[in-house]
Amino acid sequence: MTFQKKKWLTRLVVALVIGFAAIGAWKRYGVRQEDGLVSGNGRIEATEIDISARTAGRIKEILVREGDFVKAGQVVAHMDTDVLEAQLREAEARLQQAQSDAAVTRSQLVQRESEKKAALAFVRLREAEL
Repeated sequence: MTFQKKKWLTRLVVALVIGFAAIGAWKRYGVRQEDGLVSGNGRIEATEIDISARTAGRIKEILVREGDFVKAGQVVAHMDTDVLEAQLREAEARLQQAQSDAAVTRSQLVQRESEKKAALAFVRLREAEL
């Protein structure tokens, strides 16, 4: 064999080895498809929706993860309502205090009306004596 043929044969063998290695690598590390799935290349556009609570507060527990699908009306988180419950108890206490103050004021009004009647009776008595 001549040197030219050996050189050409060596190049052919190297090219075949590289080709088989590339095919083996593609089969081993390439994209695998499962039955019924189609792959492709492209872009997905999504609409991002911000959600908020009616009142401000801290989150106690989150029931969904980012990217999960949710339905309308589905609970996605629970609020920590300790502060709100304390405010409710405070408002209820103020209501009871106001109701108690109103009852005291009504009894004072009845007492003052009674004192007024007694004073008017005393004035009539003094007028009669006069």
